[in-house]
Order: sequence, then C-alpha cells, then structure tokens
Amino acid sequence: MPTALITGITGQDGSYLAELLLTKGYRVIGVARRSSTVNTERINHILDDIMVVQGDLQDQGSLLSLLEEYKPDEVYNLAAQSFVPTSWNQPALTGDVTALGVTRMLEAIRFVNPKIRFYQASSSEMFGKVQEVPQKESTPFYPRSPYGVAKMYGHWITINYRESFDIFATSGILFNHESPRRGLEFVTRKISNGVARIKFGLAKELRLGNLEAQRDWGFAGDYVEAMWLMLQQDHADNYVIGTGETHSVREFCEIAFSHVGLDYNQYVIQDDKYYRPAEVDLLISDPSKARVVLKWEPAVSFKELVTMMVDADMQRLKKG
Repeated sequence: MPTALITGITGQDGSYLAELLLTKGYRVIGVARRSSTVNTERINHILDDIMVVQGDLQDQGSLLSLLEEYKPDEVYNLAAQSFVPTSWNQPALTGDVTALGVTRMLEAIRFVNPKIRFYQASSSEMFGKVQEVPQKESTPFYPRSPYGVAKMYGHWITINYRESFDIFATSGILFNHESPRRGLEFVTRKISNGVARIKFGLAKELRLGNLEAQRDWGFAGDYVEAMWLMLQQDHADNYVIGTGETHSVREFCEIAFSHVGLDYNQYVIQDDKYYRPAEVDLLISDPSKARVVLKWEPAVSFKELVTMMVDADMQRLKKG
C-alpha cells in the first residue's frame, strides 16, 4: 500500500485528491495546521479512512518529523495562502507560506528521503500579464499579484531541486479549477451561492468586480487526477493543466442565473471595491503536453461546472 502525504488536505483540491487516492489503494496522510478548531467540512465523509496530522509549511522541524514518522512515497504540496486579493493585504505571509514553504518541504525531502516523489501546485496566475496566448509550459511568466510572485518562486525552486539533487519534483501549472467545495471568497462560488440566495429570497443583489475578466475554468475533481498522473511518470517534469477554453465572469453569471430562471442583469452590480489593483490578461491554457504524455482530458464542461455549483448551493440552502 503506497503512502501519500497531502498538505492542505482540508482545502478543495486536497479533499478531491484524498478521495481519488483512496480509490487507488493509498494510505492517505493529511497535513493541517495546528488551530483550536480544524475545519474538516470538505473531508468529513472520509475522516475514518484517512489520517489527519499536524504540520506547518512555516515550520521546518514539523515537516522533517512528518516525513520521518509516516515515510510517504508521494508528497502533494497543495497548502498555500491561495486567495489572490488577500495576497495584497498580507504579502509577507503569502511569501512565507506559498513560496518559502515549498523550499522547506523540499529540504525535508532531501534530508529524510530523496526518493520521495513530490508534486508542487503551481498556478496560471504566474503568467499574469501574458506574453503569449494560449499559455504553455515554455511561456514566460509575468505575475501580477504577490500570490503569483510567490507561486513563481515555488515553481522555480521545485525545478531547481529536481535539477540540483535529482529529486522527482514535478510542478503542475493548473489553471482555475472550481467545484461546489470552493471557498465562498472565490468569485465562482460567490456567484453560485449568490444565485441560490437570490432564488430563495435571502438576497436582492450580487456585487462583483470586473465582469469582463476571463479565465480558463475547469472542474477540480478532474484536475487532481492530473496531479496523480504526473507522479506516475518515469521522469519528473512540468505540465500545464486546463481546458483550453476561456470564459468571462459575465458568462459565468449568465449561465448560473438562467439555470434557475433568472436574468443576471437584474441582480448583478459591478462594484469598484472588488476590482484587482492589477488585473491579469487573457489566461487560456494549452494543455497539449498533458494530453499527449499523461493521457489526461477534462471530463466536465464549463456549463456542467457552473450548473453543478449552483445546484449544490441550492441544495445546501434548501436543507438549511
């Protein structure tokens, strides 16, 4: 039985990845930071099948201890300060966790067992002010937020450890991936939850930022399979993961509201408060390499993703 250690297991990606690895016969060790109350909402249904332990990407000692005690075959580093707007308010924290945290984990692997296979969750936000459309593995980076800058550091330090110490260190450059488990602070979930609240009469409007902002959105459940596939290859490498399609926030709203018989124009208000200080350009992936090498394809379409999220929030409010 192979053992996988997942940082950020309580997050969206961590929960889907844990489910996937359980179906493949893994022993799953999830890492969560020490706090008075750990939010396990996304993994409550599998808590009996996994082990959740304490660890922190800001503490080198805890990472060394985790690797020595649980002896994982694979490490998936998903933990980060991952909300882009917060990275402007807390840039130093974002850098310490999202950037230097990667170094601490790689150092722990180098000292404890260099044979551990390592996955780093990189991000399309590294492309930022895009240098070419669509973006692929060789596209130059131009991050437009402290989060993007921190992710770029994590990406390059992963490559550096791979080349310097012969560690199987892979970087997945994932474009936006959403699900009903997405946090309410993210625009996609803010929209799906807002639609449900308006439909049930709990709200009268939905305030958003730039409706013309475009993203390459996919389903998180599809993307975690790509993570696993990367660590099953003969050689470590970098892979862009996305749908190869781009859609605007306005289009997301249109589909979400029409799914419950509403016109988004009557409820959505653009608010300058939600605009980014520096907006990224047209983010659209070229996942050709993943399709050829990993044999990976996204299964859930954009429209299916939007309606899935709306249905889940409608059901949640109905139960509540």
